Amino acid sequence: MLSIRKIGILGRTYRHLNRYRQILGILISYGFGEIVDLLKIDQYLDIGLQMVSKNRTSRIEKLSRAERVRMAIEDLGPTYIKLGQVLSTRPDLIPADFVIELSKLQDNVPAFDYREVEKIILSEFGATVDEFVDGLEKTPIASASIAQVHRAYSKDGEVLAIKIQRPDIQRIIEVDLEIMLHLATLMERHIEEFAFHNPVKIVEEFARVMGNEIDFTIEAASMERIAGMFLDDPTVYIPKVFRAKSSRSVLTMEFVDGIKISDVNAIDAAGLDRKLITVRGADTCLKQIFHHGFFHADPHPGNIYVLPGNVICLLDFGMMGLVNRKTREDFVDLVDSIVHQQESRAVQVLLKITEWDKEPNLREFEKDVSEFMGQHLYKPLKDINIGKLLQRLLELAATHRLRIPPDIFLMLKAIGTIEGIALALDPDFDMVAHATPYIQKVKLARLHPDRLAGDVLQMTSMMMGFMGQFPQDMLEISRLIRQQKLTLRIEQTGLNTLMATQDQTSNRIAFAIVIAALIIGSALIVISKIPPLVYGISFIGFIGFITAALMGVWLLTAIIRKGKL
Repeated sequence: MLSIRKIGILGRTYRHLNRYRQILGILISYGFGEIVDLLKIDQYLDIGLQMVSKNRTSRIEKLSRAERVRMAIEDLGPTYIKLGQVLSTRPDLIPADFVIELSKLQDNVPAFDYREVEKIILSEFGATVDEFVDGLEKTPIASASIAQVHRAYSKDGEVLAIKIQRPDIQRIIEVDLEIMLHLATLMERHIEEFAFHNPVKIVEEFARVMGNEIDFTIEAASMERIAGMFLDDPTVYIPKVFRAKSSRSVLTMEFVDGIKISDVNAIDAAGLDRKLITVRGADTCLKQIFHHGFFHADPHPGNIYVLPGNVICLLDFGMMGLVNRKTREDFVDLVDSIVHQQESRAVQVLLKITEWDKEPNLREFEKDVSEFMGQHLYKPLKDINIGKLLQRLLELAATHRLRIPPDIFLMLKAIGTIEGIALALDPDFDMVAHATPYIQKVKLARLHPDRLAGDVLQMTSMMMGFMGQFPQDMLEISRLIRQQKLTLRIEQTGLNTLMATQDQTSNRIAFAIVIAALIIGSALIVISKIPPLVYGISFIGFIGFITAALMGVWLLTAIIRKGKL
């Protein structure tokens, strides 16, 4: 488990001073100096910050804010690259233009020393490399921010791929997360624009995701689960996991030597069938989503290989998606309402599957949905691009302050990514038509006798439970009333402004009464010629008149400033 703590004004802030200054320097260099100023970071880092240059080149100034954020993240290093990649799957947390830009982040970093590999294997398994495997290649075949992969050979002669976590990666991530959490706290405190997106929540969610990603036992379980789903399908292959040689920091699996699915020339040279590969690749994705509800959430070309016999092989199960039956059915309802151009129904389903703080204007929302349908549906189905549909859907949701939950977004993104790969292999491939049978199957499953019987049984069980519990709850309420332990809490909203107005009004009335009393009292004093006298006028009465005049001007000025007389 990752452990992150909030950084105080003293102590841990200064322990991370060098890294903190590096992060702030990169932010400033990409034109985010005004944000650093708004964070009032000087009170936490009152030394060294002035050494950071605030010059911005004309090249940086011409880029969009989302582009500058992506470039800054790339310079900030592995933890922040992972944060960007995670955020690119969370349109419920960040704006749509940032989602699109952050999806371009690449995760390629230099390999770490082979001697560290030997130390990690010895620490995890109590065995030397020679005892652990029959041979381990010193040069990794892949290197990323969290781990790198080495080819090896088992004692039985099997070819292995060993994924080894970077040394001390957990501590490095925890330091960066602590700084992220500190900056996020300052953002919520000082920058209203960022506070709306809940930066602290984003960091906490990221910490949870990273905690799962650096635990390779979770990835191993995902591989085995997907393998079980396709156990009887010879068109899909999932590498075998070697549990005895795996741990939280080391994942040992079968090495697969295939052709990257995006390498069209290599596929043609091997005499493989591109159209068949396209169909099987699409089927692999759609079966995971619509049949099993558990799917590979990052099916980019580097994670999909083609094996002899046009077999599809999936790799890298660090990011998985999960959609339950209800979510799948809601999504099918949305697709059905859009295809049949039912604006009102589509709006209701969209409101059902998204999250929002305030219900949007339904009339305006229906108008935008209708326009969305007109732009994308008055064309042949094979010309509909799911990737563009996804982008437009994100923009439409963001316009009306709707947040698409991550499970639905990951599902849409996976389908869109597979569609892009499919079109590269077969430009005539129709993803919409290919997905139609899967969608129809979900719709028909609702009417299956077993499903209907199950729903009726579940509803009956819930009703019986309610009927059995309700009298008991009423008796408990009666008992609390008799014992005078039942309290009714009423929370008022909107009265604070009214109370403040009433207080202001009463204060002004009291002020006016005091002024009137001063004028009347001063007049009586002047008429009575109470000494001391100045030019025959009572000095005390004169002072009373001056005080009343000043108070009157003060009261009048306060009323005029409020804009109400």
